[in-house]
Amino acid sequence: GYRPIIDAAQRMGGLPMARSDEKRLAQQLRTLRAASAAVARATGGPAASYLLPRTLAELLTLRAAHPQAQVVAGCTDVGLWVTKLHMQFEQVLDLSQVAELRRIESYPRHIAIGAAVTLSDAYAALAQDRPQLWPFAARFAGLPVRNAGTLGGNVANGSPIGDSMPLLIALGANVVLHSRHGHREMPVEQFYTGYRKSLLGADELLTWIKVPRPQPDEFLRVYKISKRFDDDISALCLALRLTLRRGRIDDISIGAGGVAATPARARRTEVVMAGRGWNQATIGLASTALRAEFQPISDMRASAAYRSQVLGNLLQRFWLEGQGMQNINLESFVLEEAS
Repeated sequence: GYRPIIDAAQRMGGLPMARSDEKRLAQQLRTLRAASAAVARATGGPAASYLLPRTLAELLTLRAAHPQAQVVAGCTDVGLWVTKLHMQFEQVLDLSQVAELRRIESYPRHIAIGAAVTLSDAYAALAQDRPQLWPFAARFAGLPVRNAGTLGGNVANGSPIGDSMPLLIALGANVVLHSRHGHREMPVEQFYTGYRKSLLGADELLTWIKVPRPQPDEFLRVYKISKRFDDDISALCLALRLTLRRGRIDDISIGAGGVAATPARARRTEVVMAGRGWNQATIGLASTALRAEFQPISDMRASAAYRSQVLGNLLQRFWLEGQGMQNINLESFVLEEAS
């Protein structure tokens, strides 16, 4: 499928340059705006509008006044609703220029990532504390999407196959929700109530993601399973974090994506592992528990049986990497060695 695109790109240099009449285009846009306002006056409905606040206070005021407005930031998902599904929105509330939400703030016990921070910058901040996240970060969609999309948008979207949420769940991250009346905070896994549904109120916005700093001797891995290694949507994502005390599992948290209607925390498997010895026997019990904890569906990316099997397999891989094995992942694969 890529060959015709490459051929066309190589021929572009020989084609005449396309020139646009900017004055005419600007006049057409003004005409459209006037026509939209006229329709609104005639029907009593709201005029189509694009709202671009610059401060958090302005954003929350506009959200309260326009609770039905479609919220956007990088538009890597909503943009497809327009171009592919031909959806139209009477009002759009763009938070990408809100100064407070474009910052990453550092504190002794956590970092706070603003909802308008790009995925590239957000993952760079996460990987600064946890360098082992770099290979996973590089597999989130593709570079243009990471540079445009935002971590807040990925979390608020609530897709069950969104890659950020399993990792954030395993890290014990919280989301902060704001309205004109104040704010509230909750763990990521408690934010979702159903397929692409959440506890976000009509006048609220997700404003920050708070991620704890690494614990001493923390062991963390996150695995993305997809048909292509690069630039692909996950069939399954699993993130695991544990700490040990005297050879026993002291703290364990597991986040999973692609296995339920929402991003989920594997609490029953955590109970099986907590307090047990860090050994093959524990991993065997936990693998069985993890395969049974969720009831994934079959779709174009993977069958339900495959997803369940791979969940347990990834826990086995987590154990092997915890024992120091390095040659069992694609990051260490060298093509010449396979020839």
